[in-house]
Formats: sequence, C-alpha cells, structure tokens
Amino acid sequence: MLSRREILQGAAAGALFAPRLLQAQTANKLTANLTVVNAGGTNVVVCAAGDSLTLVDSGAAGSGDALVAALKGIAANGKVQTLFNTHYHLDQTANNERFTSQGAKIVAHARTQEWMATDYWMPAEQRWMKARPKAALPTETFREKGSMKVGNEQVDYGYLLMAHTSGDIYVHFKNANVIAVGDVASPERDPELDWFAGGWVGGRVDAMDLLLAISNDQTRFVPGAGPVLTKAQFKAERDMMEEVRQRIFDRVRAGEGPQDMLEGGALDGLPRKWKDPYRFLYSAAKGAWGYQDKLGENVV
Repeated sequence: MLSRREILQGAAAGALFAPRLLQAQTANKLTANLTVVNAGGTNVVVCAAGDSLTLVDSGAAGSGDALVAALKGIAANGKVQTLFNTHYHLDQTANNERFTSQGAKIVAHARTQEWMATDYWMPAEQRWMKARPKAALPTETFREKGSMKVGNEQVDYGYLLMAHTSGDIYVHFKNANVIAVGDVASPERDPELDWFAGGWVGGRVDAMDLLLAISNDQTRFVPGAGPVLTKAQFKAERDMMEEVRQRIFDRVRAGEGPQDMLEGGALDGLPRKWKDPYRFLYSAAKGAWGYQDKLGENVV
C-alpha cells in the first residue's frame, strides 16, 4: 500500500499513474482488422468489423479509460459486441462491467464463469477473493469449442484443459492467422500454474501441443502479456515447459519439495531465468501431486 505522502508526491511529479496510462495506449496492428492493445500490462486483442468490435480479454484494473480511448482510435464509432475472457483472473477481466453496461456479451468457458461467480481462497496471498458483480460475469458459456463470424473473419474458440487455470480458452482468428492464448504462453513473466484452480505443467504442455496442431508456420500467437510470438517462439516455450515437466515429475516421484528442487538445480540450464523460481516450483509441485496418476507407475 502506498502512503498518503507517496501518493501526493507521485501525483505532484505526474509519474504515479502515467506509466500505466501510457502502457494501456500502446497498440500493435497485426492486420487491417486486428490490433493488440496493451491494457495495463495485459494484452487485449481487438477485431474490428466496421463499427462492430470483438475483444479478447478486457484488461487490468485501472486501464479502462485508456483502453476505451484506444478503441476509439481503432473505430471512432465502434461498439464492443462480443468480449471473450480467456480465463477468470482479474488481470484479464477487470473491465468486463464497462462493456456489458454497453450491451456486450461475454463468452467464456463454463468453469471461468463458476470461478468468477464464487468467493474463493487465494492460497498464495492467504486471503479470500470476493465473487465478481453480476455485470462482470460471462453471459454465454461453452465446454468444448465454438465458432462465430466477425465481419469476414472466422473466429473459432476452444477449451485448453487445465493449462493455466481450469477454464482457459484460445480464440483463433483464422483468416488473420492469429491465435489469442491468454496466459497459456508467458514470454516475459514467470509461467504461472494456478494449481488451486487445476492448472498444472502437464496440462500446459498438452494445451500448447493442441495450439501448435491447429497452427501453421505463419501463425502468430498473442499471449496474455508480452510480445506477440511466432510459431517457432511459441514452440520453444513449449519445449522448455516439457523439459520442466520431465524434471518436476522425476523429483516429485522422489519425494522432493520445491526447496529441494530449487537447490538441486531443477531449473538450471534452461533458456530463461525465473524471477521467483521457488514460487514456480511450489506451484508446479502442488499441481503435479493433483495429477499423481500421471506421474508414473511407481506412484501409489
């Protein structure tokens, strides 16, 4: 928490809120109709068909005004008709109410709606997260896959089982050859495994394999945060996660905890460094035990 003095000093310097505002206004045009907007550190994919807009995710808390301004820059009279939520986390869903109040429908996996509609415990922060207001909840849910048309753009979407949470989805803009994958890819942040919601490293690898199977060499992948990825870059992250999966499984079977794994070099020699390796290994270990039947024949 910032003190009152820190808030006043930051406001006086004009620097406290300016970085987030500027960040939320950053836009990356992928095609004539498809743009990625950075909304408070979270990627929002915008598909424009005339004045009709379709979004993938709604951005982080505090980014609403700047996101709406960015949408006006894309289509001055544009109105959001459909909003996809790739999962339930607040970084991706903070501005949901802003768009449902204007008539937008929210499409998400049924499990995402369940998590958003219920108070739930956050073990990493030792606190309860209150259920979201009704206006923030998905209005249309599915369990496996679906499709729709946005102007001339074919949009397919589907479930990514236990990849990051228990309700992750992808949104595939087929004509543009772009797939929004939410936090199933994480090129800059530590890969997050929401083990309390069912996410685990094996599910993440399986989901990435599914996404690779529906893509081609020219496909671009939009993660929940960070730069747009080529297929080669996405596959490189997948291969790294598969290496992590194998190492984690061996150590969990041997009875190691996250500190043992860290000290034993479970993440050494990989093509990236973790900002908080202990937290990642803790989540990976907890998630692996949740799927102990997949760890190997020697696990009873």
